[in-house]
Amino acid sequence: MKVTSVGPYPPGRDPDAYERTRRRVLWSMPSGLYVLGSSFAGRRNLMTLNWATQVSSEPKLVAVSVEREALSNGLVREGHAFSLNIIARSDRTLVRKFVKPLDDDGAPGELGGFAVSTAATGAPLLECSLAWLDCQLREATDFVSHTLFVGEVVDCGPSELPEEVEVLRMEDTRMSYGG
Repeated sequence: MKVTSVGPYPPGRDPDAYERTRRRVLWSMPSGLYVLGSSFAGRRNLMTLNWATQVSSEPKLVAVSVEREALSNGLVREGHAFSLNIIARSDRTLVRKFVKPLDDDGAPGELGGFAVSTAATGAPLLECSLAWLDCQLREATDFVSHTLFVGEVVDCGPSELPEEVEVLRMEDTRMSYGG
């Protein structure tokens, strides 16, 4: 199968071989696997996300990258908030449930068959998550395929988090994204 690669390419490198190598290297970078919660005007969604990181310590800022065409992109942009649900390593199959938009029947304590609560910002919190962050949107920067959203942490939980936490990482699944 021929890979369509986007440059720039290093001089003298075969574009197809370079693209395969570049994807494998990007995929090997340590990355968590999370569930992003978003809502606006009565519509809510939870989506699998692997591009998230803390970008500032004062104030506490977290950045997430969401595909520009994703339902959650519009919900975060218009709702000015998002939640980041951290998933336990033992719940690795859970993230597959959130790769497509969920059916939201409007039931306050449920979303797509999963128990949820509502954060102070209005974003849904997945009840079975190991921990969560509630973030108020501060910045949004569009790139070609994704939007980088930066949110200030306004709440988090639970109040009692075990010292030894095994959180889900991209390499714990057979999912690959690799940018």
